[in-house]
Amino acid sequence: MRTAKEDAELIALLEIEERERAKTDYRLFAKRNIKIVNKLGDRVEFKHNGEQDVINNTAERMRTEGKPVRIIVLKARQMGVSTNEQGRMIYNTVTQSNRTGLIVAHEAPATAKIFDKARYMYNNLPADSKPMTRASNARELIFDTPTGYTGKDKGLNSKISIQVAGDVGIGRGDTIYYAHLSEFAFWPSPEGKEPKKQLAGILQAVPSIPETEVVIESTANGYNDFKELWDDAVAGRNEWVPLFFAWHHHQDYRMPCRDYGKLIEGLSLPLREYIEGNDKTEGIRAIYNLDEEQVQWYVWTLKNDCNGDYRMMRQENPSSPEESFISTGSPVFDNDKVQQHIERLRMRYTEKKPKRGRFRFEWNDADAQDRIKDETITWVDDPNGVITIYQDPKDGCPYVIGGDTKGEGRDKYTGTVIDNTTGKRVATLWMQASNSKPYTWQMYCLGRYYNTALIGIEMNFNTAPIEELQRLRYSRQYVRRKYDDFRKVTEDKYGWKTDGNTRPLIIDKEIDLIENNIDLFTDIDMLGECLTFVYDKNGRPDAMSGKHDDLLFSDMIANEIRQQQSFVAEKPIGERVTWRKDQWEDYWNASKEDREMLIKRWGRPHDL
Repeated sequence: MRTAKEDAELIALLEIEERERAKTDYRLFAKRNIKIVNKLGDRVEFKHNGEQDVINNTAERMRTEGKPVRIIVLKARQMGVSTNEQGRMIYNTVTQSNRTGLIVAHEAPATAKIFDKARYMYNNLPADSKPMTRASNARELIFDTPTGYTGKDKGLNSKISIQVAGDVGIGRGDTIYYAHLSEFAFWPSPEGKEPKKQLAGILQAVPSIPETEVVIESTANGYNDFKELWDDAVAGRNEWVPLFFAWHHHQDYRMPCRDYGKLIEGLSLPLREYIEGNDKTEGIRAIYNLDEEQVQWYVWTLKNDCNGDYRMMRQENPSSPEESFISTGSPVFDNDKVQQHIERLRMRYTEKKPKRGRFRFEWNDADAQDRIKDETITWVDDPNGVITIYQDPKDGCPYVIGGDTKGEGRDKYTGTVIDNTTGKRVATLWMQASNSKPYTWQMYCLGRYYNTALIGIEMNFNTAPIEELQRLRYSRQYVRRKYDDFRKVTEDKYGWKTDGNTRPLIIDKEIDLIENNIDLFTDIDMLGECLTFVYDKNGRPDAMSGKHDDLLFSDMIANEIRQQQSFVAEKPIGERVTWRKDQWEDYWNASKEDREMLIKRWGRPHDL
């Protein structure tokens, strides 16, 4: 049996062991050493919430994978992200030598407030984990031996400093290991010093090694550099890991609800349908499986903290990433409907991802690239592929493909495939390329894959894809009627033309489809373009400045050319019919439109 002295010695040894382990374990360090002030104004131990755990797990995973930690966080208000980042920064700089942490926020008061959290954490560290400081002022905490110090302990030569956003020279002169960039969406954007350029300057000072950590966190603020950085992270076009924290992720965002029926009945119709849905669409309660207490919190916060301003509520306490980025200007489409459908799709694709890849093929003559050998066309799974397939082709089913080419500053070639029997969007193509040939070859393969689909590519700025399809002898291109003023004749020409007459027509049809049949749409990127398609100051529908509408227009073109394709599936060969001689005579004497009608009436013959 141990004596009291032995127990005390054992406890002391265990405490020393825990202190040493805490130097290499942030969670243990935070639990043992960090104190914070909670929302009630009380000094408490720092216990991580769910959102903070997600950030910590992500950082640990990236380091385990040997990657520099680069995280971008889109969030609702008061989620504890800044507090966690200051905890991580204190941990990293007071447990290691020669480490520099940088805090940058959109304005001086916000930067100082975040820095105060770090200083409070340092001031309240237990003595056995509190390094010496050489300086502690309004702009930096330097963990080093004080001036005139004569003791034996060595200083850390680490520090935390702050700067205010607005200059591309932020962080210059330092080697930064940890950067917390707060409210990036609200950073000032003087000409030549836009937030992306400021970020690039900061990253120049951060080594690209796993020991470094940069976290950008912000609520949304419309369509700006933060939105573009977030979109690129979500699409995998950069190395930032995107983390979204909706209001309903936070465990504290709930209030007691005494009478839910009365609560819902007292709401305006738009808000009630947003929460509860209607006959055509689900509301957020069903989409996110919200309970009554969460709905009560949402309604109370909207009315009181946001003064009933629905746009402010969506920005400050979003339910989905798309909802947080409130577009300026007047949207062409019903953005609420689009946002909710995007979230439904995102949840659906989390359970079952669509196919992503490209087509591989062989040339008949590789040197001449004369024609593609159809029998060699093969689908290749590729997470970075240019084609996304939501539904594979069905035997005998007719399909159409609309294409939008690079032009007017756009940087993408796109295609949209529609099942012509249902109107369902079944595949999309998205390609950045310096010339149109690789795009055209993939469109050719996509068309052949979907039962030799009818392809209609816009010809306004680039007719090369249409000409290349002709050279490759693709058999089904959309035909438009063109009047030749010189010869006074009407000619058939391949390709879709967007002009002052056709543009409003296809946009109006798309508005109607999204309003009444939004379930036909499957591509999140295309729907994202709908959110930034607005009426400009002259009342013309167009993409917002710096945004794109390539996928949107390929979708609209595909929808419009459907009239030149059959609307019914062909019968399998075994179910085809035999025509009489007089039926064949009627068929060959009929127009293109009437021929389709005859096939529908009599059935498709064996020889056609």
